[in-house]
Amino acid sequence: MTTTEQRSRLAGEQLSVWTLVRKFTGSISITWLLALVETSLTAIAPLFIGFAIDGLLAGSKTDLMNLAMLLGTLIVIGVSRRLYDTRAYGTIRVELGKELAARASDNPVSTTNARLDMGRELADFLEEQVPQLLNSVVQLVVALIILWSFHPVLFTSALTTGIAVILIYALVHHRFFKLNGVLNHQMEQQVGVLSSKSTGGLTQHLLKLRSAEVKISDTEAYVYGAIFAVLLGFIIFNLWFATTNIEITVGTIFSIVSYSWEFVEAAIIFPATLQGWSRLSEISRRINSPAST
Repeated sequence: MTTTEQRSRLAGEQLSVWTLVRKFTGSISITWLLALVETSLTAIAPLFIGFAIDGLLAGSKTDLMNLAMLLGTLIVIGVSRRLYDTRAYGTIRVELGKELAARASDNPVSTTNARLDMGRELADFLEEQVPQLLNSVVQLVVALIILWSFHPVLFTSALTTGIAVILIYALVHHRFFKLNGVLNHQMEQQVGVLSSKSTGGLTQHLLKLRSAEVKISDTEAYVYGAIFAVLLGFIIFNLWFATTNIEITVGTIFSIVSYSWEFVEAAIIFPATLQGWSRLSEISRRINSPAST
């Protein structure tokens, strides 16, 4: 096979998440479809648990059997998705790595090495974070619908909380982009620093990496602290409102608490995904540009 044939999938393309989706639409679509089915089954599980609780208290095992079938199907889908994902995204990483290496003839080895690692993050995002985002969207939609079915006030509190979470992240998006740029630039120097065999140079390099990582981590801590404070208020409000303003059964209160908590888990995924997207935006700009010094 010639070099041109080896590079045919991504040759001449702007390397980005969108390019990978376009070039590997078939395999990626299958992974996302399986993830969507798995997510949907997971999202309705608490409702089935609530039904099973009420059914068992009433002396019926029908809803318990329905729950067992749901969980069995969930296991089969989950295992199948993970088996397929590893193979599909492994192929994407190979193609992306070959293309990055083919474009690196004028780059220092240190830069090429770092960009190969960065490029893998594009595939990692599609394999790990996009399914999590699909999971989050489904959970949010299901939670909102079910909370609305119990009481519009529960729905309104959830919607308001979701908007607040996104606004909190929006305030720091640019900072995440900038800090990831500093970190990635320093990572591109690593092999060169190691090749110089300078203890002082290596120490300075490691200190710069540490400084960038600390700044990113500190920003994450403040952001997630603010987000968790908002989500904690949401949980407490829904629990209080449900127990003092709605006629409910044991199964119903379980479902309300479960879906309020599902909403919290789903809401946390959004800023995490957006943060990942901030990093990938910087990586895409970097790997498609000449090596910086």
